[in-house]
Amino acid sequence: MKTRILLMISLLGMLLGSCSSNLNFTTLGVDKFETFVARPGVQLVDVRTPAEYLDGHLDGAQNIDMQADDFIDVARARLDRRKPVAVYCRSGKRSARAAQQLADAGFKVTNLAGGINDWKVADKKIVK
Repeated sequence: MKTRILLMISLLGMLLGSCSSNLNFTTLGVDKFETFVARPGVQLVDVRTPAEYLDGHLDGAQNIDMQADDFIDVARARLDRRKPVAVYCRSGKRSARAAQQLADAGFKVTNLAGGINDWKVADKKIVK
């Protein structure tokens, strides 16, 4: 009976371990993200749709729509892998997916937790 329980616990541990995600990017809150993107050389990317971008974005951000089929190809063409990349979206969900894709492609990526929604709540600057 003990052997059976130990076997079940071991199997459960292996299953849970294989389900964990391997995030290769950093996520920062608004104030730390603002400090991070102010550093020289940081490439700021708004991963929302072009319409969302035109409605208002962080100053200095370029738009690369993460929902586009060619997202990673466009990112590779426009971004320098030697420089850090900072990404954001509306709420932080799309940018987390984009951050993982970019990290998998060899970029060093930082994501804005809460996205532009939290940025606005913190009364930070938005440009149109």
